[in-house]
Amino acid sequence: MSEAPYTAHVQSGVSGLSAREWDALTDGGNPFVSHAFLSALEDSQSVGEGTGWTPAPITIHDGAGHLAAALPAYVKTHSQGEYVFDHSWADAWERAGGDYYPKLQIAVPFTPATGPRLLTRHPELMPALIRTAEQMCRDAGLSSAHATFIEPDQVAAFEEAGWLIRHDIQFHWANAGYAGFDEFLGALSSDKRKNLRKERRAAQEGVTIRALTGDAIRPEHWDAFWRFYQDTGSRKWGRPYLTRAAFDLLGERMADKILLVMAFVEDHPVAGALNFIGRDCLYGRYWGAIVDKPFLHFELCYYQAIDAAIALGLRRVEAGAQGGHKLARGYAPVRTTSAHFIAHAGFRRAVEDFLRREREGIAADQNFLEARTPFRRGG
Repeated sequence: MSEAPYTAHVQSGVSGLSAREWDALTDGGNPFVSHAFLSALEDSQSVGEGTGWTPAPITIHDGAGHLAAALPAYVKTHSQGEYVFDHSWADAWERAGGDYYPKLQIAVPFTPATGPRLLTRHPELMPALIRTAEQMCRDAGLSSAHATFIEPDQVAAFEEAGWLIRHDIQFHWANAGYAGFDEFLGALSSDKRKNLRKERRAAQEGVTIRALTGDAIRPEHWDAFWRFYQDTGSRKWGRPYLTRAAFDLLGERMADKILLVMAFVEDHPVAGALNFIGRDCLYGRYWGAIVDKPFLHFELCYYQAIDAAIALGLRRVEAGAQGGHKLARGYAPVRTTSAHFIAHAGFRRAVEDFLRREREGIAADQNFLEARTPFRRGG
């Protein structure tokens, strides 16, 4: 695209771009699209050669050469680490004789958190970003492009461009202006309130829990959390997505945006949960433990996150993908959205039909779940 005075480019990574100019494209409310976060993934080799995630951010510069818009994007050779599952699409396309991979992923790697994908202070440039992604697919022979966990007010731009829209469900906690955890408990039905108090007592017995941020997070804390993360990753994904260096870089570059909740037994760390602090949201990302203690997972990942969100005055907690067990703990079903560009007309029709039927099921699931939240009826 070369509509003067703007020009579009596909870059080799975020690290080589100006951090000041990149971060000026957003309001700073979402930590995952920051230059610090995305460049840490690249510089730690969590993405790049051998990972199946090749950085390919799309940028638009103005006539003076300044960054005016950007799209965090990656050329993918698999579908791991995305949390919006298209494995059945890949299987169907390849059984029909096509090559589903490589594809273009417009996302934050390994991060199922809703946020902006069209980074610009100039909304009129959003269509140009989308068109450039489409043209990149055509020019590079990519089967498709997928923008995942899109901020709600940006969905319309993808719809207007003709991309297919897909929905899913996550569980988020909403802060109704609670003064503390006890006031939140007061909004629950009696039996649920008793259950949560019982779980917290059991989880906290015999351990000391510390919430660390900024300079309070020391190298030894990252060493301990790396052990926890490796254990969880090896059981869930086969291998952890992030390298050990990623945690050091994140700690160096954005420690004030990190909340590390750790459990200790006699000053020995035994479990931890990693959160990122946004302008109005606490994002839960990774958890791990080297002990098997009932309800400790719920305490560190969900209840401590609620405590922190109330203390920080945040509007919500996003505790990651999936997990129907969050419902009983005050996390309500919330719809998430992705958009998909399919270059092949016949395959697009098949995916469009699949999505129509899937949306009906997702809507029914959300209605079912909303009727089963633990909050007092009429309260």
